[in-house]
Amino acid sequence: MTGLSDSFHRPVNYLRISVTDRCNLRCVYCMPPEGVPLLSHQDVLTYEEICMVAQAASELGMNKVRLTGGEPLVRAGLVKLVSMLTQIRGVDDIALTTNGVLLERFAQELVQAGLQRVNVSLDSLRSDRFAQITRVGQLDDVLRGIEAARSAGLKPVKTNTVVMRGINDDEVIDFAKLTLEGDWHVRFIEHMPFANGDKNSELLVPASEIKRRVEKLGNLEPTLPSGGGPAKYFRLPDAKGTIGFISPVSEHFCEECNRLRLTADGKLRTCLFSDEEIDLRQPLREGATVADLKVLIREAVSRKPRMHKLRAGVTCKRMMTQIGG
Repeated sequence: MTGLSDSFHRPVNYLRISVTDRCNLRCVYCMPPEGVPLLSHQDVLTYEEICMVAQAASELGMNKVRLTGGEPLVRAGLVKLVSMLTQIRGVDDIALTTNGVLLERFAQELVQAGLQRVNVSLDSLRSDRFAQITRVGQLDDVLRGIEAARSAGLKPVKTNTVVMRGINDDEVIDFAKLTLEGDWHVRFIEHMPFANGDKNSELLVPASEIKRRVEKLGNLEPTLPSGGGPAKYFRLPDAKGTIGFISPVSEHFCEECNRLRLTADGKLRTCLFSDEEIDLRQPLREGATVADLKVLIREAVSRKPRMHKLRAGVTCKRMMTQIGG
C-alpha cells in the first residue's frame, strides 16, 4: 500500500514514463501512414530529468515504473536509463513496453541493467497480416525478440494484442492456443479511439465477446494478476500460460486505477483518456528540486478523475504515441 492516494481513495503507486514519441513501426491503430510531427530533441526530457521525476515519485510511495514510447528502444542509451532508475531507492519494479523489433539486440543488456519485466505488442501471428497492421514491420523480428527476452530471464514475457473486428479478430483462438503449448502470456486489448489512426467504432470487439470465443477451448479459471495493471487474468485447463483481457471501452477499470503518465515532453497526465496535464519540464529547467516536483505530483494525483469518458467514437486530442502506451 502506498502513502499516495487520490481524492477517491485509490492508492497511486505506478508511473508510466514515455521516453520518446518516435517509433520504427506505423501501426494502423496508433499512427497515420506518414507518421506524426515529432518533438525536437530539446523538447524531450533528458534521462537526468526523468530520474528526478522518478525520484520524487518514489519518495511519495510510487514504486512501479514502466518505460514506454513511441518505441522506447529507438531512443539511444535506454539501457543507461534503466540502470539509473535501479539506483533510485524505493523503485522496486521496472518494466518495459515495446514492439519487440529491437528486443533481440537489447534484451540481455536490459536485464543486466535491472529490467524485470517486458510486454511486447503482437497483433498478428501471420507474417503478411503483421506487415499490413504495422505497415513496415516483420513478424520474425518480434518473435526473435520474444525468445531473446525469455532467454535473458525476462519472465513472464507478456504479449499485447489489440483485437480489431475484420482485421485480426479471427486470430483470437490462435493466440489463446499459444498458452496451451508453451510459456505464453497473452493479453487481449480492446481497440481504443484516439486522435490518430482509425477511430471507427466498428473495429471494437468487446472483451466479453473475445472471452466467449476463447472459452470454446475450455473453461477459463481466474488467476492472480501480475504487474499492477488493469488486465483480468485467466488460465485454460492445464495451460502453461495465461490469458488477460483489458477492456477500457466496454468495462471501465477506473475504480482500480493506480497510475500517472509522464509524456516524453514532460507533461504529467492524470488519465490516459483525459487531456488534463501538468507541466514538469518547465519547472525542471527552471531549477525545480525534488521537493518541488513532489508538490506537482501530489497536485496531479488530486486531479485524477473518478473515471474516464472514453467510449467508441470519442477520443482525446493527443495521439497514443505522444502520450505513451
